[in-house]
Amino acid sequence: MPHALVWFKRDLRVVDHAPLLAAAASGRPVLPVYVIEPALWRQDDASGRQWAVVREGLQELRAQLAALGAPLQWLRGDAVEAFAALHRAFGLAEVHAHEETGNAWTFARDRRVGAWLREAGIPFIEHPNGSTVRRLRRRDGWARHWEGHNGETPLPAPVALAPARPTNAASAGGAGAAFAELRCDALPEARELGLADDVCPGRQPGGRASALRLLGSFVDGRGATYSRGMSSPISAPKVCSRLSVHFATGTLSIREAVAASRAAQWEGRGTPARALQSFESRLHWQGHFMQKLESEPAIEFRNTHRGFDGLREGDFDAEAFAAWRTGTTGWPFVDACLRMLAATGWINFRMRAMLVAVASYHLWLHWRETGLHLARQFTDYEPGIHWPQVQMQSGVTGINIPRIYNPVKQGLDQDPEGTFVRRWVPELAALPAPWIHLPWQLPPASLAKHGVVLGRDYPRPIRDHEQAAREAKARLTAWWRDHPGMREQARSVLVKHGSRMKQARPRLDARRKESPAPHEATQGHLFD
Repeated sequence: MPHALVWFKRDLRVVDHAPLLAAAASGRPVLPVYVIEPALWRQDDASGRQWAVVREGLQELRAQLAALGAPLQWLRGDAVEAFAALHRAFGLAEVHAHEETGNAWTFARDRRVGAWLREAGIPFIEHPNGSTVRRLRRRDGWARHWEGHNGETPLPAPVALAPARPTNAASAGGAGAAFAELRCDALPEARELGLADDVCPGRQPGGRASALRLLGSFVDGRGATYSRGMSSPISAPKVCSRLSVHFATGTLSIREAVAASRAAQWEGRGTPARALQSFESRLHWQGHFMQKLESEPAIEFRNTHRGFDGLREGDFDAEAFAAWRTGTTGWPFVDACLRMLAATGWINFRMRAMLVAVASYHLWLHWRETGLHLARQFTDYEPGIHWPQVQMQSGVTGINIPRIYNPVKQGLDQDPEGTFVRRWVPELAALPAPWIHLPWQLPPASLAKHGVVLGRDYPRPIRDHEQAAREAKARLTAWWRDHPGMREQARSVLVKHGSRMKQARPRLDARRKESPAPHEATQGHLFD
């Protein structure tokens, strides 16, 4: 009997999984498949720490599917070749998968797979993934759509799955040879996929079990101080949900998180309703940014506002990039954040915004190179959020007010006692607050008393941060002034990508003085 194949990608769960339910309802044997694609893991945004998280999720998913009667098949190779081998070995009646808002490589891969399936006469049923809408023409009503989807009860797991069985021809040998060659019983290590060693001792574990534990603890009380604690890298690791890595790999759906949040609010238990509502607003913004990349995949590579083409492309400073990448800028709080990220694969959102802004403004680095480095560092890398956000924090969207973070003030505000800097920049651990954030302002003799010599134990600041900020602001202002049509292009971007939340509706009065361009004003609450 021909099979219903379920193609798992970044949706490593059996609950709230429309493709799996549809395959189960078909009445056919179900063939769950994950294709390990070496070419995907050779992309510039891929890293060993990301694969480690996916690997853990796959191991749990196989066990979950086996308990339902149809163990997950792991195949290693090109996706089209894998589907061809599966068709010869099992016979495919239909293929189910979630629509994926990924990077350009996965988009092209999905198109190749779809073309092959059409040519083979096999229906390819792609199910919407979360609130993202494919081929969306207008953003009007999108917020209601988000609520309509995520306000629903998550889909249950299938009760049971009819197991897959090779065809008689395949079992005879000929048709199953290609399948046997691609099939793997054990998941490869990162090195086997061509990934460099990627030491990340503080990495979050992947897998469904970890996702459920985090979700439960967050709504049951861990998120009580979420609203006021999310901005500081000291408190954020504990009070933030820490679910982003599970959303990125699909071991948990956004709808499941919303359902758990609202159940806790309804029952009046655990984390206060106000904190949970703040959490849900961030989930809404997550969908908002995912939709931007879905609607314009080129955002991964080029400026959202094309009027900024040429702004930074010719000024890339390799030395400044190396200092930023390695956490040796000489700005202690920035370096501490970069080092925490390298060691854990995660840092809170405000600090992510600061790291991009410092790279883009103070160091005047193009967002593509810094964005790729951060993508590889994040275990929760989600292209649909990452690239629109990187551009937003780099000031090239045309619809967001540029935010030039003061790297010293951020440290004084978020780490007044220097606790965070001492942990991640131990070279400065002996310095008292507030001077641990300003070591270059201490006389050399005072530094020496604490065992610190700038330029030897810790670098001098790569730039004067205040001067660098002034220069960046002046360059942006001049760019708007000297390039005609910037405002008109900004309006076009706003129509295509701007939020339609009533309270966020921007003023488009050209005479407005506060900002050089239209903007999505309420996004400021994410960063202020």
